[in-house]
Amino acid sequence: MIDVHQHLWPAEFVDRLRARRTAPYLDGWTLHTTTEAPYECDPAAHAIDKRVAIEQDAGTALAVVSLSSPLGVEQLGDRALLDAWHIGGAALPEPFKAWASISLLEPDLQDLQSLLTNGFLGVQLPAHVLGTPAGWAAQAELLAIAERLNKPILVHPGTAEPVDAAPGWWAPVVDYANQLQAAWWAWHAYGGRREFPQLRLCFVAAAGLAPVHHERLAARGGRLGTIDPNLYVDTSSYGPQGIDAVARVLGIDQVVHGTDRPYAGITDHRQGAAATAVIRHDNPHRLLYGAGKPSPERGVQ
Repeated sequence: MIDVHQHLWPAEFVDRLRARRTAPYLDGWTLHTTTEAPYECDPAAHAIDKRVAIEQDAGTALAVVSLSSPLGVEQLGDRALLDAWHIGGAALPEPFKAWASISLLEPDLQDLQSLLTNGFLGVQLPAHVLGTPAGWAAQAELLAIAERLNKPILVHPGTAEPVDAAPGWWAPVVDYANQLQAAWWAWHAYGGRREFPQLRLCFVAAAGLAPVHHERLAARGGRLGTIDPNLYVDTSSYGPQGIDAVARVLGIDQVVHGTDRPYAGITDHRQGAAATAVIRHDNPHRLLYGAGKPSPERGVQ
């Protein structure tokens, strides 16, 4: 089993968050951000030995962890925090690997290339900066590097817009889903596949169910076109109804297993044994390594 979307903070990253005095920062295990209410983190969720044991029990051969983009790290200008993520991520034990991230204020593309050729499986980008065609165009040089190096892009929700008196679930349910939907449609409006014909992308959380709205696209004069074999969505946060609806539009081969652990776990999507096998292994393998490519990672067949 391959899980393309988890979160696990290495000790280096935790230490740097605690050293900060402005959001985002950790006070003990209380996370403070600029746009959401303080959040009490579970220390066990970031205890590497405990997380390794969980994945061993689940039979996970590879779990790819990502920087928590809702923290806004990519737009902080805190190079030490970003470096702490990459130093800690590179040292994670099996079955963990990491997605690389990049400063969007001062992108170091040479450093990104080095990360991608030294163990990082792809690049994560925050959805809130990709919500327009111009947002995708602004990342063209980065996307070209990923395509050239045969590395995928993970689109993950970024910082939320603050809403007065909003309940705790508001940002994940409303803001994050809206970001993912906007990024999905912006990719198509930008002509991303025309610009980057071989680039593989994955939108977490089923792209906020954006594919389900392709009927509305057609009703308003747009066109879905053929199934894109290099465009994926992960299953995080959605159950049988959501995943079945998305799979009916994109096809089962474009759905990949992603749990968003520790915020969620493995869900039975009731797709049957054969479909579950491709969602949990074959599809994520193609996303990470490309069609017909053997895995360079030990233990992932």
